Amino acid sequence: MNLANKLTLVRIFLVPVFMFFLLVKIPYGEYIAAGIFVLAALTDSLDGYIARSRNQITKFGKFMDPLADKLLVSAALISLIEMGKISAWIVVIIIAREFAITGLRVLAASEGITIAASFWGKLKTITQIIAIVSLLINNFPFSLINVPFDKIAITLAVIFTLISGFDYLYINRKVFHSGSK
Repeated sequence: MNLANKLTLVRIFLVPVFMFFLLVKIPYGEYIAAGIFVLAALTDSLDGYIARSRNQITKFGKFMDPLADKLLVSAALISLIEMGKISAWIVVIIIAREFAITGLRVLAASEGITIAASFWGKLKTITQIIAIVSLLINNFPFSLINVPFDKIAITLAVIFTLISGFDYLYINRKVFHSGSK
C-alpha cells in the first residue's frame, strides 16, 4: 500500500475521532474537532498530489479517496445539524449533489470515461471546508465583530455545490446517452 492510500485511510480513521471531539461534551472539543477536520481535509490534497507526482494512482485510491471525502464532509454536516448549527435542507442539497455526481461518475466509468475534478468542483470543496470550519468554531473570530461569516460561507458553499453539480451534469450529459440507440 502506497503513501497516498495510507493517507486516505488516515482520513477515514479521523472521521470518528473528529466526531468524538465534536459531539462529546469536553472543554474546547469543537475547536479540537475543527483542527482534526482541517488536518483530514489537508490529507485529501496531499494524497492526490502524492499519487499523481509519484505516478501511484491505484484502483483502491480512485475508489476510497472520494469515499473518504464524502464520509468526512457528511459526518461534519450531519453533526452540525444535530448541534443545531445548520439547517437540514442545506445538508440535503450538499449530500444529494454528492450522490448525483458519484452516480454520474459510476455511469461514466462503466462506459470507460473518467470524469476529472473541475474548477467548480474544487471551488465547491474549498467553500464547503471553509463553511464547515467556521460553523465548527462558532464563527470565530468574526463573531467578535458581529460579522456573519459562517452564514456567508455556507451560502457560498451551497451556491457552488449547485453550480458544480449542474456543471458536471451538463458537461457530461453524453454519458446519459451512451449505449442508447
